[in-house]
Amino acid sequence: MTRETSDWSDTASTSSHDVQRLKSENKKQMISHGNHTTENHIFHENRSHSNKLKMLNKVVTVKNDGSVEFEIPSDIEHKELAFGTEDSHCEIAIEDNIDVSEMQPIRPLQIVMLIVGTRGDVQPFIAIGKRLQEYGHRVRLATHANFGRFVLSEGLEFFPLGGDPKVLAEYMVKNKGFLPSTPSEISIQRKQIREIIFSLLPACKDPVDTGIPFKADAIIANPPAYGHTHVAEALNIPIHIFFTMPWTPTSSFPHPLSRVKQPAGYRFSYQIVDSMIWLGIRDMINDFRKKILKLRPVTYLSGTQGYGSDVPHGYIWSPHLVPKPKDWGPKIDVVGFSFLDLASNYKPPESLVKWLESGSKPIYVGFGSLPVQEPGKMTEIIVEALEKTGQRGIINKGWGGLGNLEEPKEFIYLLDNCPHDWLFFHCMAVVHHGGAGTTAAGLKAGCPTTIVPFFGDQPFWGEQVHSRGVGPPPIPVDQFTLTKLVDAINFMLDPKVKERSVELGNAIASEDGAAGAVKAFFKYCRLPSSEPRQEPPGLTGRVFSSVMKCFACS
Repeated sequence: MTRETSDWSDTASTSSHDVQRLKSENKKQMISHGNHTTENHIFHENRSHSNKLKMLNKVVTVKNDGSVEFEIPSDIEHKELAFGTEDSHCEIAIEDNIDVSEMQPIRPLQIVMLIVGTRGDVQPFIAIGKRLQEYGHRVRLATHANFGRFVLSEGLEFFPLGGDPKVLAEYMVKNKGFLPSTPSEISIQRKQIREIIFSLLPACKDPVDTGIPFKADAIIANPPAYGHTHVAEALNIPIHIFFTMPWTPTSSFPHPLSRVKQPAGYRFSYQIVDSMIWLGIRDMINDFRKKILKLRPVTYLSGTQGYGSDVPHGYIWSPHLVPKPKDWGPKIDVVGFSFLDLASNYKPPESLVKWLESGSKPIYVGFGSLPVQEPGKMTEIIVEALEKTGQRGIINKGWGGLGNLEEPKEFIYLLDNCPHDWLFFHCMAVVHHGGAGTTAAGLKAGCPTTIVPFFGDQPFWGEQVHSRGVGPPPIPVDQFTLTKLVDAINFMLDPKVKERSVELGNAIASEDGAAGAVKAFFKYCRLPSSEPRQEPPGLTGRVFSSVMKCFACS
């Protein structure tokens, strides 16, 4: 086993005893850089990889649920925390009102989107890709083979990436995120990541079945693609990163994959999580750089301290739900939720229409493509909670296998699949896992929302929904009980909660996240004004002349 392969083993097996060590003076020195010399920073460039790993293992614990936990001693000031290099994201947010048409590149581009995740991760990018096509650009969406038909049906070019979203979903449900909670999980995660990374370069340059040549002029990617910035470096083309969860350091809230309660540690949590992920993929990235991209290996520990503000980022959520933090600079945009119109072409089954018309608006309960550990028990809880509160309900069976009833019940409708942008407008409230896309659809429909998070950013969205007053506190899936669900339903039935939900829904409906994403992309993907206007020779075009150096995997 290589050193890098075992890094996650060392981290995953760190005991809870390490958390207690944080309270000692030794840990205080590790986090606060003790005598205030940069040589004591965990992430200082002069520290060796192994030394940084040892220090991280002394201050960080990967919990059994896969999240990263650390504490900041109460007497540590925010300004004392070490970030390795001067963070470049601390500018005050600057907004502009430049017309999209004024920012369009001077010629049609060939744009590849490298998107990893579930259907909920892919869907917003289809909407963005379709909007880019309206401006005359050729868009290829590269994602998992499972979503090929979905992408093609929306009129975008498709290229298959490695990795199986079902395996990824099962892994992330078990581990609550990207990080393995136990050493036995490492091989599963590494195999999936390796398949993804080594499929990125072909996605940028290989033809598909049609045989039409393709040569990417620019890349749009989400962070779980991992090798995206390295490909951009090798091809010497610009990259713009978009994501549905926070990935840029801020003092406003912690990294969604971390568990840190003290606000003083919020910014630090992003570098901690980024470093832990880097420890597990470092060898694969360097193997990819050397063997495939013909680039020199990289030796840094943390991606966050490397790329600074060079790579533009766009976050796909509504600023009415989560405003752009003040410490995010002008190259970081909050563009709004990106919705794909599926309702207009949807024809619901007659049985569903009749059931909806036969009574009051129902409560939707479903967890999409996420596997449920005990679907029978969860179904019993859902049915009993609806019965106790006198509500009708729609149960989406999804991949989790919910809804196996011993006998049909008039107040329950079992659903296989239905576009949320059609269904949620027929519901009075929704209960779901808290994926960014499902959360957005429910809020846009004006539905009070209960989030039952499984992993990743879902607890974050649960907290945001609750803080906005449009839903109860989130119910973690391993704490899903009859009492808590009944309390949640009663919370959502409050007329004041409904009023706030409708108000927020109207605000979200007034936004156009796909247009906002395109605007952000155009803003940083323009040819220099001194370059002569040229038409691309055939479909392949010429390489977009903007040098983007890659320093890290975001």
